[in-house]
Amino acid sequence: MLASDLNIQARGFPVKIAIILGSTRPGRKGEAVARWVLAKAKERPDADYELIDLLDHPLPHLDEAVSASRGVYTNDHTKAWSATIAAFDGFVFVTPEYNHSTSGVLKNAIDYLYAEWNNKAAAFVSYGALGGARAIEHLRAICSELQLAHVRQQLSFSLFTDFENFAEFAPSPMHDDAASVLFDQLESWAGALKTIR
Repeated sequence: MLASDLNIQARGFPVKIAIILGSTRPGRKGEAVARWVLAKAKERPDADYELIDLLDHPLPHLDEAVSASRGVYTNDHTKAWSATIAAFDGFVFVTPEYNHSTSGVLKNAIDYLYAEWNNKAAAFVSYGALGGARAIEHLRAICSELQLAHVRQQLSFSLFTDFENFAEFAPSPMHDDAASVLFDQLESWAGALKTIR
């Protein structure tokens, strides 16, 4: 099936997509990146995008005694996080690269749940000295285990070329077209997968 055909399916079934800001670090650069992604996403008519900031969902280190794959949650913070994630058809993970991987807080938030991620779509936006590409590689493996269909297109922002003085986010215009492709792929797959859940 062509991507354009999948996009037609997505239009018939409006999709909700969460942009998950995967850093809670003081002075984080991810908020500016996530807000840029949200602004680009809001220009699109075929999906509803919402920003989820992990600062607003303070999850302790995984403290559920039973594996998330069982779907038995005992803590209120887990139940609230479950309800938040269950409401979406797809996700854009915005991640820094820390020590050649994603952030601990994002990995922790992902690990809390299982079924809430299944048969949905995911895309990745990263930032770091090398654009955060290694963080995305780790997230791809994690998402595969969670039955999250991740799209090919990704956005990688370099601290050297997309941030002024390594601080203020000023992305190169070349990222605009890449973002459009990312959203096209994500919305198509989110819409298609919604039909099988």
